[in-house]
Amino acid sequence: MPIRAGTLVHRIYRRGGIYRSSWSTPRDFGPTDARFDHHVTDATGAPQRQDRAIGYHARDIPTALAETFQSGRLVDRHRDQPWLASFRLIRDLRVLDLTGTFALQAGASMKLVSGPRSWSQNWSRAFYECYPDVEGIYYPSSLTNAPAIAVYERVRSSSPFPPAPLLHRALADPLLIDALREGTARIGYDLI
Repeated sequence: MPIRAGTLVHRIYRRGGIYRSSWSTPRDFGPTDARFDHHVTDATGAPQRQDRAIGYHARDIPTALAETFQSGRLVDRHRDQPWLASFRLIRDLRVLDLTGTFALQAGASMKLVSGPRSWSQNWSRAFYECYPDVEGIYYPSSLTNAPAIAVYERVRSSSPFPPAPLLHRALADPLLIDALREGTARIGYDLI
């Protein structure tokens, strides 16, 4: 399924901390505890830096907040320097659509989006290997049920991302405070 060019997507990324990146750069260290990390471990079973990389995006800002800050349900505007980037895709993005019956047809279930992370990571690795033209996974967030997108590093050769985002601000920027208050109120998270 393609996600069409012109689709608005949002990403929260960190400029600080151990997984720092930029708005258009996927994380090459893994697997972490993120749902669709398709990374492979080293010989000892530990995460590592590698060619495989992934970026997590959402179709709305409350879902991006919910997914990014789910472990403590606290949106910390300062720790690890979180930033919000909002942009429109400049070309179609080829993804596997887990919002319908594909998971069931593939032999899985919707536990892919709500079950153990190790399970969904194994499926993501299998999808990545079986579908070499697929650039990511389109799935319903297990937190908000709104669309989210895990984007593989395969997009590097022909990026669907524009040269610059439409909106690009630190969550600590006072100009975002009202939007963050509204977003966290919608998902029931605290904001500091």
